Amino acid sequence: MNASTPACPDPATAPAALPRPLALPDFPWHSLRPYRQRAAQHPGGVVDLSIGTPVDPSPAIAREALAAAANAPGYPPADGTPQVRAAIIDWMRRRRGVTGLSDAAVIPTIGSKESVAQLPLQLGARPGDLIAHPRAAYPTYDVGARLAGATPVPVDTAADPDSWELPDGRLVAIWLNSPGNPDGHVLGVDQLARIVAWARPRGVVVLSDECYAELAWEQPWATDGVPSLLDARVTGTGPDGTPDLTGLLALYSLSKQSNLAGYRAAFLAGDPTLVAAVTEVRRHTGMLPPAPVQAALAATLADDAHVVAQQAVYRARREALLEATAAVGLVGDPDSVAGLYLWLSGSASMSAWDLVGAFAELGIVVAPGDFYGAAGAGHVRMSLTDTDERVAAAVRRLHAPDAVALFAG
Repeated sequence: MNASTPACPDPATAPAALPRPLALPDFPWHSLRPYRQRAAQHPGGVVDLSIGTPVDPSPAIAREALAAAANAPGYPPADGTPQVRAAIIDWMRRRRGVTGLSDAAVIPTIGSKESVAQLPLQLGARPGDLIAHPRAAYPTYDVGARLAGATPVPVDTAADPDSWELPDGRLVAIWLNSPGNPDGHVLGVDQLARIVAWARPRGVVVLSDECYAELAWEQPWATDGVPSLLDARVTGTGPDGTPDLTGLLALYSLSKQSNLAGYRAAFLAGDPTLVAAVTEVRRHTGMLPPAPVQAALAATLADDAHVVAQQAVYRARREALLEATAAVGLVGDPDSVAGLYLWLSGSASMSAWDLVGAFAELGIVVAPGDFYGAAGAGHVRMSLTDTDERVAAAVRRLHAPDAVALFAG
């Protein structure tokens, strides 16, 4: 052996080079196991309102389009078929009031969670960078920053950005989530515009997760719609009168409005320069939405009737659960005006986990607010996604004579 050649390590003693830890947070849902076990002991069975996974049927139009496109021997395009891009552009105009989008401004994605987790990495975030996200937030915003080696920073996205306290490092992106998960808060046009005006001079990209936008319950949002980050009132307009998309990306998913969580059917839209950068990474890494799913996405976006029907289902469940939880003394957040969840608090003496335990005694599983950051302390998130029969069972249990005492603290 040449003297300059390093000796091979002894395989019996050398530590493995991989895997290396990625500094990810603990997966929070594992901590619910004992509460699920307790709830399962209820004689009427479990009512699982902890995770927002749809249970109602996928619309026929999606299933038919999926089947019709099932013969798909070739690779699908990373930037989407012409049909799916046209459907996204039309839906954004028709349902979100966003005009002026071009083919270069939209692509389909494999669900929206993968974009939340991967966008910082796809856009080139790196160690030393800061990525802001809402204080009460879906954990994947934090995870996505960590996967890129960046630092996640919770901020109050409803406040003046000048009030945000940021650690050392360069802020490269801000996540918005409106309507918010878990809290159902909506950012109005003025606040969205204020954040965009603050971010652009600093070279900060604004990323908006808008997947609950079709589920607005209170006014003015139920009538006027939840505004998109890409609305011209937010972005300002360019010389041609279309929205100025510079530095902006919005995500949307059909998982919630159309019960297509199992399809992984979603898209992103915004600044063509950012879309091109993301598409290039996706092309290299093979993140190609399956051709049958792209066909189903296009067909489903063109149909509004099934969305209206699903809205009515969720509204009825929401009203029933709000009334029943109020009957045991729980308080719904008054700013929780949209989305797929109730954001509830109890007496000051009860922690989020105390509330989770009280629900488990009734055979109901909910998520503690602690899962969503320090701002979630003292709250629980209750999903609207169980069947009508199971939701009715939860309502009956909350109206039982002994239920109030469980939440008395």
